Amino acid sequence: MRELEKSESFKGFSIVSCGVMKPELSFLRETGFLDADRILYTTPGLHEIPRDLEDQLSRKISKAKEYDEKIIVVYGSRCYLDFKNPLHTIDKIMEESGKNISRVEAANCVDMLADSEERNNIAGEEKIYWLTPGWFLFWKVIFKDWDTGRANETFPQHVKAIILDPINFFEKLSREEPAKILEFSDWMKIPIESHPVSLKRLKLMLIQAKNTI
Repeated sequence: MRELEKSESFKGFSIVSCGVMKPELSFLRETGFLDADRILYTTPGLHEIPRDLEDQLSRKISKAKEYDEKIIVVYGSRCYLDFKNPLHTIDKIMEESGKNISRVEAANCVDMLADSEERNNIAGEEKIYWLTPGWFLFWKVIFKDWDTGRANETFPQHVKAIILDPINFFEKLSREEPAKILEFSDWMKIPIESHPVSLKRLKLMLIQAKNTI
């Protein structure tokens, strides 16, 4: 994998991503793996508002096309659901935005960090609500339209929430701003923990997306 990484460059590509993935993509840029010309982000949590997601994704791709012909989209196949027209998928939105656009092959942001087998191994027999660092950072944006009733119906069905953490985010937060963890945990009414994961899966997805254009 290390040799593969050394041989890969994202020069000549721009990336359009959900803002939830900003912590991981910023880390990959800072550590030298991701040398894409530009990374543009949509507002976190737009899976809750499909029409806004379609609008922002289309506009960000158009903006990215001003810089590069080749675009990688960091969104999962299940991040956009059109209940009125199930055939109108996120890939269809990309297709309507032009040529030379590829997407990472994942179901959602959680799947970009750990596949179902790894998540099952982490969860054991427990029902887990999965999070990523971006979900934690932007939870007040993502859940801004949720009332207390909806939150109480959703989260307490789970034993706990686990943040899949490839960037040591939770440990640093625990030391520096533990009150933020308590605030989110109190709102969810379940404990929040973290579990370290690798960025290898996301890196491979980015490489594969690049190489399909």
